[in-house]
Amino acid sequence: MPNVLITGSARGIGRAAVHRLVAAGWDVWAGVRTAESGTALVEETGDRVHPVLLDITDAAQIAALDAALPAQLDAVVNNAGIAIGGPIEGIPLDELRRQFEVNLFGQVAVTQVVLERLRASHGRVVFVSSLSGRVSTAMTGAYNASKFALEGMADALRLEVAPWGIKVILVEPAQTDTAIWQDAESALDEAVASTTPAMRELYAGHIEGFRKSIPMSQKLAAPPETVAASIEKALTARRPRARYVVGTLPKIQSVAVGLTPTAVLDRVLGAATGVPRKL
Repeated sequence: MPNVLITGSARGIGRAAVHRLVAAGWDVWAGVRTAESGTALVEETGDRVHPVLLDITDAAQIAALDAALPAQLDAVVNNAGIAIGGPIEGIPLDELRRQFEVNLFGQVAVTQVVLERLRASHGRVVFVSSLSGRVSTAMTGAYNASKFALEGMADALRLEVAPWGIKVILVEPAQTDTAIWQDAESALDEAVASTTPAMRELYAGHIEGFRKSIPMSQKLAAPPETVAASIEKALTARRPRARYVVGTLPKIQSVAVGLTPTAVLDRVLGAATGVPRKL
């Protein structure tokens, strides 16, 4: 049976992918940040799940990953990710670096560890990106930047490893019913708190506008199982596409964005995220 490593397996999209792939006959090496999370996954899904302690920003755990994996590995699903919000002008640079450490550098670190195995198996690399890696919105610039960078890196990697028969695939969900959107309001509060009082006053309209947009995004959020289905397709399709946009509305949005003049798109996206028309 095929073997896959999935990062960020404890909850959300990663957890849904573990359940789906185990049901489809895969053996899953599940990257988790605590032993308790690994135990819970095994209890839920059975002994085809093999927990691996893996904080993808921890150099020691990345160094130990090679020894924790099976000799044969058929795929990796780089799923772990975080979202840091707030106006670009006010985001502390350490927070911006943390955004990239998880959403880009950690993905590369894991992929570098497993590529030799995937070269032998002619395997697949899946990156869970986002429609936010194609379309930027106000107050999510750090997240957008990390996902844009991930998409560019994945495109280059796809070209580089193609001679060995390795496929590199991006899965691009829009809003998904995971902690990122479930906790969006409290995350906004934390992001705002990390800025200066002057910055909070300057961007007060943006902050409240974005806060008012959160319930609609939560309402539109797709279940993580929908993303897991696209991940399975990316892993099993005979000729996988380079990108899988998840959901009908996001597919329409991704096409519409490419056809819409930038000035018009800016007005639409600004309105959708509550950017004040004028201050």
